[in-house]
Amino acid sequence: MDVHTDDQADGQLDETGGQWQVRFERRLAHPQDKVWRALTEPAHRDAWFPQRIEADGGWVAGARLRFAGDSPGSSFDGELLVCDPPRTLEMRWGKDILRFELAVDGDGTILTLVNTLAERGTAARTGAGWHTCLDILAYALAGQVPPWTPEQRWRQVHPSYVSRFGPEASAIGPPAGHPVLDTES
Repeated sequence: MDVHTDDQADGQLDETGGQWQVRFERRLAHPQDKVWRALTEPAHRDAWFPQRIEADGGWVAGARLRFAGDSPGSSFDGELLVCDPPRTLEMRWGKDILRFELAVDGDGTILTLVNTLAERGTAARTGAGWHTCLDILAYALAGQVPPWTPEQRWRQVHPSYVSRFGPEASAIGPPAGHPVLDTES
């Protein structure tokens, strides 16, 4: 199976109810249960999600989450808000809210990811980050290794998000300790 990825921004930036959201919709050529496992099981999720997730009390709404990063200062707390297998997973990710929705689409799955932002200025970096993560997810589900590193991919797609989302959504670059800090933000 060949995995198709695109260097153009496919995430959308919208304002809903006074909050800024970056939204992705991707069709994955895999059954809903397999994609759900990639969202919730560490052995699968660690292949594509930007941090390790530790859940106190399991995957139930209200569980305290710890997002553990590899660099100093990259770990933070969150909370599992919704866990409705195999359709909806929503969590507080630091100050942002992540919502993953899965819908059956023939023999595949439509994955919708909505990241409600704490700060509009992070939208371009966030869009490029999730674009990269979702590309890696597609490769992981297909049992393949991407032909680029996550940092290389982020650098490829970030300019497209800066261009599409504009200067107000590009005011805050990568967080301290992020491997792509040397890139223009």
